[in-house]
Amino acid sequence: MKTLATALALMAASTLPAATAQAEVLQASERGFVTQAEVTIQAGPDAVWGALVQPARWWNPQHSWSLDGANFRMDPRAGGCFCETMPGGGSVEHMRVIQAVPGRMLRMSGALGPLQPEAYHGTLSIVLEEAREGETLVTWTYVVGGYGRYPLGQLAGPVDSVQSEQLGRLASLLETGSPDMGE
Repeated sequence: MKTLATALALMAASTLPAATAQAEVLQASERGFVTQAEVTIQAGPDAVWGALVQPARWWNPQHSWSLDGANFRMDPRAGGCFCETMPGGGSVEHMRVIQAVPGRMLRMSGALGPLQPEAYHGTLSIVLEEAREGETLVTWTYVVGGYGRYPLGQLAGPVDSVQSEQLGRLASLLETGSPDMGE
């Protein structure tokens, strides 16, 4: 991803709305934004957690630096890395785990995708709550702020779309065995 404009165009062009994830931009200004997506998944919290911490199984490779979802890995403990291996021996740290409560909550710190080259900082909180027997409500909240060359609030919509898509892919993996959501 060479420029922010190119990255945003790719995000908008390749994002399919997640059929089961409801997402919205809660706040947006030039200084930052808050997005939130929710979905109820037909699986218990432990099963959701097990899939969540294996992003190579569900992350859309179109929203990666290597364009290969198999290159993702996560160490789900404080200080652990949500990282991507690159061809030629390179690597990318997408986020750093700052709190992990298996089956209940994962919180990570970092700027995803086109936010990374700027002085933006984000905190992604993923909360798992048992909704009913065998169901989990997943709430995915991303709070971003900082300084950069672009009005940060304008990025809220495209970032929200990608976050919603990723959550939808996680749900699809758990409910159908495939993250593809009918693509």
